[in-house]
Amino acid sequence: MWFYKVLGFAFTGLATVGVILPLLPTTPFLLLAAGCFAKSSPRLHQMLIENATFGPMIKNWHEHRTIPLRAKIIAILSLIFFGGYSVIFAIENTILKILGALIVAYALFFIARIKIYRAHPTLAE
Repeated sequence: MWFYKVLGFAFTGLATVGVILPLLPTTPFLLLAAGCFAKSSPRLHQMLIENATFGPMIKNWHEHRTIPLRAKIIAILSLIFFGGYSVIFAIENTILKILGALIVAYALFFIARIKIYRAHPTLAE
């Protein structure tokens, strides 16, 4: 239980920093924090969901399984730049390069499939 609480606070901290820093994605860290708090502390989970800044993103994920366009773009660009840099320049072992490339490709595929949140959906959707 305490492990999930510590992780929840760490992810919440990273999400808070992500609000300020443009390349650090906020939404994935919030969703991880919410999951950790859901397993460890219903009170902290509820506080996070009721938070004016973070609550709407978490509720939107729980209800519609969508993320904001900005979060999706930042997540994809971060994976391409940082994941690509790691695979191309930081890793020397060929097997690890292939494994790293596969992990980055899977993450890109996963994120690309997540629908984008639209505040006012059109009638055609």
